[in-house]
Amino acid sequence: MAAGMTIREHIEELRVRVFRIALSIIIITVFAMSFDLRPVEVGGLPLAYPYPDPIHNVSTRLTFYMQDTLLPEGVKLIQTAPGQAFFAQIYVSALIGVIASIPLIVREISAFISPAISTNMKIGILNVFLPAVVLFVAGIVFSYYVVIPFTLDFLYQYGQALNVATFLTISDFITFVMQFFLGFGIAFQLPIVMYGVSLTGAVSPRFWRDNFRYAAIILVVFGAIITPDGSGVTMWFVAGPMFALYLAGLLIVERRAATKTNT
Repeated sequence: MAAGMTIREHIEELRVRVFRIALSIIIITVFAMSFDLRPVEVGGLPLAYPYPDPIHNVSTRLTFYMQDTLLPEGVKLIQTAPGQAFFAQIYVSALIGVIASIPLIVREISAFISPAISTNMKIGILNVFLPAVVLFVAGIVFSYYVVIPFTLDFLYQYGQALNVATFLTISDFITFVMQFFLGFGIAFQLPIVMYGVSLTGAVSPRFWRDNFRYAAIILVVFGAIITPDGSGVTMWFVAGPMFALYLAGLLIVERRAATKTNT
C-alpha cells in the first residue's frame, strides 16, 4: 500500500495479497489431505518424503497423535454418521494450512501496511509481527499441553463417577480442539494489541495502568466466551495467562514510551 495509489489500486493490491494467503492455505490443506510423509534414511539421516495416500495422510497422523495424547483413559472416539471422519480430516488439514501459512500471512500484511507508514513507525511494525507469530504458536502449545488435557479429564471424571461408558464423536473432538487452538492463539495476541494501539498514539501508556481493573473484568468475560466447554473452570486458564500477558504488554508499552522520551 504505497502513497499516491488510488482507492481502486489499494483494493486490487489487497485482493492480490489475500489471494496469495488463501492459495497458500488451500495448497497446504490439500497436501495434508492427499499425502502422507513416509520415513526414509539418507546417509544415516532420518528424513521423510511425500507419498500420495488420501486415507492415511498427514492430517490422519495428526489426528492419531491428538487422540493418543489428549483423550483421557477409557474415552473412545466414534463416528455416528457417514462423513464425520472425512469432515474432521478437512478441519485438521485446514488447521495445518493456517498454521503453516502464518509466515506468509505476516509477510503479506507487513508488505501491505509498511509503505504507508513513517520510518519510525515501520520499526515498530516490524517489532510487532514476529512476536505475533511466536505468541500465536505459544497459545496453541499452551492450550494443547495444559488446557485441553485438563479440561477433557475434568469433564469426563463425572462420567467415570457414574460408571458410564464414555464416547466422543470425532467431529465434536476436532471442533473442540480447534476452538481452543484458535481461542488461545488469539488471546495470546494481547500484548501485540496493546503495543499496536500505543503505536498509533490513540491512548497514552498510562491508560493501560489506570484501567487495569476494568481490563481484568473484560479478560475474565473473554475467557468465559472463548472456552467451549462451559464449565466455568477452564476460563481461568485463559484469564490467568492473559493477566500475565497484559502486565507484559503494559511493561513493553511503558518501556517504549520511556525510551522515546529519553531520545
